[in-house]
Amino acid sequence: MPPNPLLDRLRRDHFFQLGVVFVGIVLLAAVFAPWLAPHSPFAGDQRGAYLLRPGSRFLLGTDTQGRDVLSRVLYGARLSLAVGVISQSVSVTIGILLGLLAGYYGRWVDALVMRLADITLAFPTLLLLIAVAAAVKPSLPVVFVVIGIVGWAGMARLVRSQVLVLRRAEFVLAAQALGARDRRVLLRHLLPNVRTQVIIAATLGIAGAIMAEAALSFVGLGAQPPTPSWGSMVADGRDLLRVAPWVSFAPGLAIGIAVLGFNLVGDGLREAYDPKLRSER
Repeated sequence: MPPNPLLDRLRRDHFFQLGVVFVGIVLLAAVFAPWLAPHSPFAGDQRGAYLLRPGSRFLLGTDTQGRDVLSRVLYGARLSLAVGVISQSVSVTIGILLGLLAGYYGRWVDALVMRLADITLAFPTLLLLIAVAAAVKPSLPVVFVVIGIVGWAGMARLVRSQVLVLRRAEFVLAAQALGARDRRVLLRHLLPNVRTQVIIAATLGIAGAIMAEAALSFVGLGAQPPTPSWGSMVADGRDLLRVAPWVSFAPGLAIGIAVLGFNLVGDGLREAYDPKLRSER
């Protein structure tokens, strides 16, 4: 089997490998949380185990309600990954659809989509998330949809820019000359050629979605108690940093590992697929 240059570049990228390790840790924690969690993430200890320091009984200590911090961090990984994947699925779906239409048809379609994207991007992301989430009753489905909708504009711009270049390519003109319908040209010829850029952007977007969910939960507009959420766990311990820093430190560290992992993986993929870097190497 001939060597794969892409895989060779990824194997030489130590930061990419570190990102894979971090993402793998978060994924394993989310999948095996019911088996790894030593205690219930919902019920507080009935024997007065409030704000216990990390030790042999509670490896990461307990919170103000006597709940095991380690168990809640493990279950919080499930929520963070779910938010990242589902919200990015919403962003990718909307962004690809509108980006393809804007880049392919141009004119008023392009102008309309890009003005909507400009309006979305004109607002600070966190403030827009808070405004939309506050307008409805906070719940997990709302968090998934809100983060996904807010993030569509960047994906649409990326897809549009790629389609503007590809729509005059020979294989697209040949398909049009053979009588291919617009739907076939978009789905069979243009979409496969923007897939790589979409995957890279979505990988980086998962990190942003995890941060967005943590921010919403921190201000009380994300996951509602008693659902374990890294953001709400950090908020629970913000007034206890001097007496019980482990309450906020553990979920904060988990957020950092997850976000850094997905960012390193996304950056590694982007550098591996970059034609300029490929030609230099």
